[in-house]
Amino acid sequence: MGHKEPMTIASALRQIQDRKLILPAIQREYVWKPSQIIRVFDSVMRGYPVGSFLSWKVMPETVSQFKFYGFMTEYSAFDNRHNPVIDIPTDREVVAILDGQQRLTSLNIGLRGTYAYKNHGGWANKSWSYPERRLHLNLASEAPENELGLKYHFQFLTKKDVDASADDDSKKWLPVSEIFDAPDTAKLIQLLAKYEVGNDPKASALVSKLWEAVHKTASLHFYEEDDQDIERVLDIFVRVNSGGTVLSYSDLLLSIATAQWEGDARAAVHGLVDALNQTGNGFNFSRDTILKSGLMMADVGDIGFKVKNFTTANMSKLEANWDAMSKSLQIAVGLLSDFGLSDGSLTADSVLIPVAYYVHHRGLDHSYRQSPKSREDREALRSWVLRSLIVRGIWGSGLDTLLRDLREVIKKQGASAFPVVEIERAMSLRGKPLAVTDALVDDILNLSYGKARTFAVLAVLFPHVDTRHQFHVDHVFPASLLDRKALRRQKNEDGTARLSPEEIDDLLELRDRLPNLELLPGLENIGKSAKIPEEWLAAEYPSAHDRSAFLERNALPLSLPLSVDEYRKFFGERSAKLTTRIHNLLKSQSPDPSNTNASELVDLDEELSEGDDSD
Repeated sequence: MGHKEPMTIASALRQIQDRKLILPAIQREYVWKPSQIIRVFDSVMRGYPVGSFLSWKVMPETVSQFKFYGFMTEYSAFDNRHNPVIDIPTDREVVAILDGQQRLTSLNIGLRGTYAYKNHGGWANKSWSYPERRLHLNLASEAPENELGLKYHFQFLTKKDVDASADDDSKKWLPVSEIFDAPDTAKLIQLLAKYEVGNDPKASALVSKLWEAVHKTASLHFYEEDDQDIERVLDIFVRVNSGGTVLSYSDLLLSIATAQWEGDARAAVHGLVDALNQTGNGFNFSRDTILKSGLMMADVGDIGFKVKNFTTANMSKLEANWDAMSKSLQIAVGLLSDFGLSDGSLTADSVLIPVAYYVHHRGLDHSYRQSPKSREDREALRSWVLRSLIVRGIWGSGLDTLLRDLREVIKKQGASAFPVVEIERAMSLRGKPLAVTDALVDDILNLSYGKARTFAVLAVLFPHVDTRHQFHVDHVFPASLLDRKALRRQKNEDGTARLSPEEIDDLLELRDRLPNLELLPGLENIGKSAKIPEEWLAAEYPSAHDRSAFLERNALPLSLPLSVDEYRKFFGERSAKLTTRIHNLLKSQSPDPSNTNASELVDLDEELSEGDDSD
């Protein structure tokens, strides 16, 4: 490995333009935020080093064994986040970047391209929420006071932003791209004249300083590897990329798959992830979850994040079965959506993996989601999924070990139905029982409005709810009547406050807790609004029989609170009813493994090597 002659930023970007400097398929995609780009340019202006770079000279005979990508220039968080695939002639050598892609791409975007990110409060699925922005340098003043220690005022702006500041004397914006487009001093002089800053010493000094940093200072230092052994290059890549933004499971797996698949692995995986995340009310599954699901369905023995598992044989299994696996994942995500889950209520993405494996093992199609014949099996699957999301720690440490155990149970016992009893027994043996304890009951009753686990709990406790339709988490006693201001307005006959500050705090603490929550159909919830529950119930269900049935279904006391004074009593009665229901509906399907030999539980070394999934 040798050290190359340092080069200027402009020289490196021209090589990117000419596709002489490219990215190998093992590189992750661009992930930097606008603030990180601005920090790089601030460093460039101050003459600070921006780090060294590692490149790989790829000879013609090696070019054909790899896929390559171009650098991102016009980045859009909406619809252009993936590097462009490029075809490299096999009769010439190229230089591929192994370390430094994020910094070089940031320089490329700042000096040659655009960055489109979502407006604050904009619609995530609308293109107009992502206006095109170019990097600008303020020639009128330095950066405002900031926590990042930035000296120079760089900012990504739309044309509308620039026009809006035309009359602001503290703002004079220079598009940074015009610095790159001025390769010599004659062009620099023209640039100063164009922005009428030639006679402004401070502004012209800023322009000249950035121009010098881009075109004259050889600030980029490259180390180059010329060995054509791909295994060696891969090892170097893994080592140098373990110090910054750590490679995720999917980064390495997808990179190697991209290099080894005959088709375009990156496009296949990205397309599938995007499609899955658009299911129902939307999810946010990562490539990690989807690719680990693939390894599960391909029956790869070890699904851990270890380089030795990323063999050509394993990648071939994934590619050969990708279409069938994709279909199974689509059905599995559809089932999770049918269970009422979405990004906001799915507390652990990893629950998808065993569901997808079950679907794949049985060869189920979309009819399984609706068929009356499969209703009982769907209910068993639904109950298990939701209960596993309620109990903390199920999808945390020891994940890969648990997944392999579940796979073995499904392979042996899941040919015709979801083997819930056997699965829960295997979970118990791993120290992850779906058992009801006093601690779990307290944990559930203390769940709050707006938390992800709250919907899953309510869906389990009230199985009459058809979660294929839209349901809202609703306050039984209206939250607006338990508002701090509303409670302070309550007075005694003599005009004194009826509630002390401590009593108000206590009521506010109880307001959003689970005993005051229920699931109502969306339109019904909107109609209920802030009505007193007893009054709403009488109007919505005129028949005494229907009212009684509603109260029974929702584990509500026979009398609902008519005022704040009755709220505490209601809260206590509802808590008792929910406690009984929790014990009845969350009852584990497996025996107590209390006599299990500890050595049969999770191996510590393996647990420490596995990733955590958020509860």
